[in-house]
Amino acid sequence: MLKKLSIAALAALTFSAGGAMAAGGEGHVHDVDFSFEGPFGKFDQNQLQRGLQVYTEVCAACHGLRYVPLRTLADEGGPHLPEDQVRAYAAQFDIYDPAIDDDRSRIVTDHFPESGLENAPDLSLMAKARAGFHGPYGTGINQFFKGMGGPEYITSILTGYTGEEKEEAGTTFYENTAFPGGWIAMAPPLFEDQLEFADGHSNDVHHVAEDVSAFLMWTAEPKMMARKQAGLTGVLFLAVLSVLLYLTNKKLWAPVKGKKFEV
Repeated sequence: MLKKLSIAALAALTFSAGGAMAAGGEGHVHDVDFSFEGPFGKFDQNQLQRGLQVYTEVCAACHGLRYVPLRTLADEGGPHLPEDQVRAYAAQFDIYDPAIDDDRSRIVTDHFPESGLENAPDLSLMAKARAGFHGPYGTGINQFFKGMGGPEYITSILTGYTGEEKEEAGTTFYENTAFPGGWIAMAPPLFEDQLEFADGHSNDVHHVAEDVSAFLMWTAEPKMMARKQAGLTGVLFLAVLSVLLYLTNKKLWAPVKGKKFEV
């Protein structure tokens, strides 16, 4: 009986989630096999460095990363750039310093610049904001195995343009199969052979979109690898402790269980 109720509840949750997506006009988001997915996944350092390049050359003109300290670009588990490269990268951006009442170059202890346009959202937490049931549709347990959904959503948006345009109230909208409602005000930011990567990696739109999506996942979850490592250590510790407790229990009760008591 309990098993049947559990199956019915799970089915109801799945159908209600699907119905909500259909009612809300959700776009089509396809699954992407990112390296950091799953309990044993980890960020690809080269992919994060390419994603940083895509963000800098394409996205930074409009979108910011104000919650991300520039010094974290040198962290292990992230892009892991040499410290001199991080300093040089930070110096590209200016920041107003009230101490000198003037602009100066940013240093590694500063954060990335904010968005340059009022209607351009900050991308620091975009991958987490679009997590959950966004992405490859399904139940919560399906999301656990296939990924959070945020990076898939970003990739699908960047690759979902059809080439169709329309104008409403003086604003140009572009048809996008992944954006809720089907039309987005952001023009297609990526096109073929737009960038060149130092490692010779493919620079077609789909690969570039995946690279910047992975980078934005890192900006939203910079300590993901450390948390996974801590979680794995905890699971192993609990497994060993469970075995030791079981063996201790067997040894303590063995003399008692071996005795026969007369009533």
